[in-house]
Amino acid sequence: MWPYHPDLLATPVPRYTSFPTAAEFAPDIPSARHADAISTATGDISLYVHIPFCEKICWYCGCNTAAANRAGRLASYLEALHREIQLVAKLLPAGTRVRRVAFGGGSPNAISPIDFVRLFDELMLNFPLHDPLISVELDPRTLGREWASVFGGIGASHASLGVQTFASHLQEAIGRVQPRQMIADAVELLRECGITSLNFDLMYGLPGQSLADLAESLDEAAGFGANRIALFGYAHVPHLLPRQRRIDASALPGPELRFAMARDGHTQLVDAGYTPVGFDHFALPGDPLAQAMEAGTLRRNFQGFTDDQAPVLIGLGASAISSFPSLLVQNEKNAGRYRMMLSQSVIPTGPGKERSVDDRRRGAIIEELLCRGRARVAADILESALDRLRPFLEPQLARLESGNMLVIAHHALPYARSIAAAFDPYRQHSPRRFSSAI
Repeated sequence: MWPYHPDLLATPVPRYTSFPTAAEFAPDIPSARHADAISTATGDISLYVHIPFCEKICWYCGCNTAAANRAGRLASYLEALHREIQLVAKLLPAGTRVRRVAFGGGSPNAISPIDFVRLFDELMLNFPLHDPLISVELDPRTLGREWASVFGGIGASHASLGVQTFASHLQEAIGRVQPRQMIADAVELLRECGITSLNFDLMYGLPGQSLADLAESLDEAAGFGANRIALFGYAHVPHLLPRQRRIDASALPGPELRFAMARDGHTQLVDAGYTPVGFDHFALPGDPLAQAMEAGTLRRNFQGFTDDQAPVLIGLGASAISSFPSLLVQNEKNAGRYRMMLSQSVIPTGPGKERSVDDRRRGAIIEELLCRGRARVAADILESALDRLRPFLEPQLARLESGNMLVIAHHALPYARSIAAAFDPYRQHSPRRFSSAI
């Protein structure tokens, strides 16, 4: 049973899909530096292709996305994205191999199936694709039968459905109405076209949500045979995301109920046969994500927990983030400026962060803690973090073994991000508000 220490969960913390986090990005990365990082990449790399459009905008969403209600805007964005693909591919040195391609958004199925095929063809023509694993994030509300031949044709094997909740009253409360039959139709279509790893995104902490509501949604997801389930706590930050002002904040569950939802959801999914992966993912034992968890090869990147071992992730599209060993860099967020830069054949570099040696050392510790629940910590870093670790060491939520091996206790999973934050020196002075620790 997870012990509840509200004081230790009171401080919002990052999800640590990178280190340093995007909160530390600054607009001082030259395009030439971005280009140099691409041109010196070696070995296996992964691509992330961002489609910042949705047919309908959900009120809770924190993604960089806009309504796909103007054909001209979509066409001009895709033209710029094709140009970026060409520019970036020319910079890659010989010998690199693209082993993964992930399409995300927004909703990649906000564009037409024909445009999606053209986009994939552009990737094939320009990048050295080596039997890549293809994954795609999808909105079931706009997933028609015409997409089946698309996913089958490109060889997609992984897909993620934005489900969030099966409870109709909660769907109304967050602006995402999608009847159960719509999800059933999407699952049937995806299985027919060869999707072997299907993820459901679900949320707890929604306005008016009860423990019973969450339990029913988890039962539904397992009943659909989801290979993976990502169970996220809703982050209500309307000062950063104005669209969230449409959500009734007075109906949001309090901290203790949120904790109970995370705890009971974890127990329910484990009892249903899922392997817990990190602190918010679950996978059936045969799924590659569960296998990576069991083998100790789990990683964390901008897509969350992953079995992807590539040291380089290149983001394509407005606001997409690239990760290189010594550099994190985001593409220009504003779609208009993104298009303008590419019209001038300029890599659309936006804010970013050079990763110092200390950043990389601390980032490795944070990733080890989140992915494996333990990390060996160098003496100098341990000394700098000790005061922030003590509140977790004293109630035995974490312990030090052999002097410098920090181990998170099995019952302390909800505190993992907070414990990892002890090694983040930027959190000591950052005014940026992050999501709830649980």
